[in-house]
Amino acid sequence: MLITSCRTDSNQTKRPNILFVVSDDQSYLHTSFIGCKFINTPAFDKIASEGIYFTNCYASSPGCAPSRGSIVTGRYPWQNEQSGQHSSSWLNKYVPFLDELEANGYVTGRTGKGVDPFQYARSSADSLWRAENAAGKAYNSIKYEEKGDDRFALGISNINYSKNFKYFIDNVKEDKPFFFWFGAREPHRSYEKGSWKRMGKNLKDVDVPKFLPDNEEIRGDLLDYAVEIEWFDLELQKILEYLQEIGELDNTVIIVTSDNGMPFPRSKANCYDIGVHVPLAIRYPKAIQAGRIYNTPISLIDIAPTILELSNTSPSNMMPITGESLVRLLTSNNESYNKPVFSGRERHSSSRYLNQGYPQRAVRKNDYLFIWNITPERWPAGAPQKFSDRDSTKLLPIYGLNKAGNYVYEGIFADIDESPSKTYLIENYKAEKTETYFNLAFNKRPEFELYNLDKDKDCLNNLSGQQDYHILEAQMKNILIEELKRTNDPRVVGPDFTIFDSYLRYNKIGRFPKSTYYVEDFHN
Repeated sequence: MLITSCRTDSNQTKRPNILFVVSDDQSYLHTSFIGCKFINTPAFDKIASEGIYFTNCYASSPGCAPSRGSIVTGRYPWQNEQSGQHSSSWLNKYVPFLDELEANGYVTGRTGKGVDPFQYARSSADSLWRAENAAGKAYNSIKYEEKGDDRFALGISNINYSKNFKYFIDNVKEDKPFFFWFGAREPHRSYEKGSWKRMGKNLKDVDVPKFLPDNEEIRGDLLDYAVEIEWFDLELQKILEYLQEIGELDNTVIIVTSDNGMPFPRSKANCYDIGVHVPLAIRYPKAIQAGRIYNTPISLIDIAPTILELSNTSPSNMMPITGESLVRLLTSNNESYNKPVFSGRERHSSSRYLNQGYPQRAVRKNDYLFIWNITPERWPAGAPQKFSDRDSTKLLPIYGLNKAGNYVYEGIFADIDESPSKTYLIENYKAEKTETYFNLAFNKRPEFELYNLDKDKDCLNNLSGQQDYHILEAQMKNILIEELKRTNDPRVVGPDFTIFDSYLRYNKIGRFPKSTYYVEDFHN
C-alpha cells in the first residue's frame, strides 16, 4: 500500500512520525556540515540545515551498548545495572520508550543495529530478561548481494537499510503514526583497508587529531572511516527521498546522531571529548525553525523524554527518567538550557584481569571537561599481555609482538578496536616520533583529568593539580560527585561499590595478568 500525506491516526489528532537515526562510532567532527574536508554527508547536512544542529551533544557513554541503553531509557548507564554495561543482560524492568509508543498507537520497527550488544532472554528460564531487542522488531531481511552490489567497501554491512525501511513503511496502516530506528552498522570496524583510494579520496584532505601521529598510515585509516560514514549517509539520503516521495517527510521528526566517538586509539571507549562528543541534528519543519545552531551542551539521555513529549506519550511503565525533554529548545530561540552533561563507562570488552572494567565518570560544563578515573591502577585500554586462548598457562609476548616486531597476537589493549592505527602505534612504540602517542593511548592515567576544550579539544594538556585551576577543579569534582549521588551511582553511594565488575559478560572472555606494572617497565 502507499502511504499518503493525508494519514491521520486513530485519535484523530495528527501525531508526528518519528525516524531515529544512529550511526555506530562517529565523532562530532566528522560531518561536512561543520566543515570536515575529507567526509561528505549531504543527507546529514540537509537535516542540520533544515532543522536544528547541536554543536555540543554528548553520549552518556563512550561505548555502544551503554550509550544505546541510555538513549531508550533516558537514564545514565550507572542507573541501569547490568543493562548499562557492554555485553551484559537486558532486564525487563528497563522498559524502552519504544514500548510506550506502541501502547500509544505507534507502529515501530528497526533496521540495522539495535540496542546492542546485550544478551536478551534465551528461554523461559531468563524470566527477568527482556525477550526482544529494546529498539523494536527487526527489518533486516533485504540484503545487498555479496557480489556486484553497490556497497563502497568490503567492511560495510550487507543489510539494505533503505529498502528495509521502505518495506516497513509500505506495511504501516494509514491511520497509524510510525517510529522507526535506523541503526547503521557503519562506521564500526572493521574496514576494507585502502577503500579510500577507490573512492577518489586524498590523503592531503585529512585532519589528523593531535593524539595520533600524522602519517600516511593514520591518514589512510581515517579515510577508510570516512568511506563508511558516507555509505551510512547515502542510505539515509535514500530514506529521506522515499519519505518525500510518499508525502511524509515534513510529517516526520527526524533525529540523526551517533552512539559514541570514532573507533580509534584514545577515542571510543574513553571519556575524552572525542569519545563522547557526537553529532546531533533534528528536523521537523512543523515545529523547528530551519537553520538553528544550539551551542549549550545537551545529552543523549534527553532523547527519550523528547520523543515521548513530541508524540504525546506517557512514560507510565518506564523507570524514572533522568533526561530532560528538549522540546522547549526545539520550539524557541532561547539558549537558557545551560546544564552540565555527564558520561561514564565500566567494562567495554574483555580486556583485563578477572574481566574487570575501567570505570570512568566525566562532566562537561562550559569549556571544561573533568574526568574521574576511578581505578587508575588498571590499564585504560586493556592489558598489554594476555594468556593464549589455546593454552591458558602460556603468557603471550608483551604488546602481542612476535620476534620480528609484528603485532600478531590480537586482543592486546582490547578496549581499542583492531585497526591499522592501533597496529602502527604498537609496532612503532619505541620510535621517538611515536612513543608519546603510544603512551597517550595505552599507558596508565592519573585519577583526575581536567581539560580546557576551547583551547585543547584533543585533551592533551591535563590541568588537574595545577594551582591556577585548583578552585575550578574542586567545583567540577563537586558537580560530578553530587550528580552521581543524586542518580545513585553504586561507585559513589554503594552499597556494593564494585558491583559492575561482577556482572556477567555474555561474549568471549579472555585471560589477562594482573595490572601490577607500567608501560615504562617494559621500555626499560
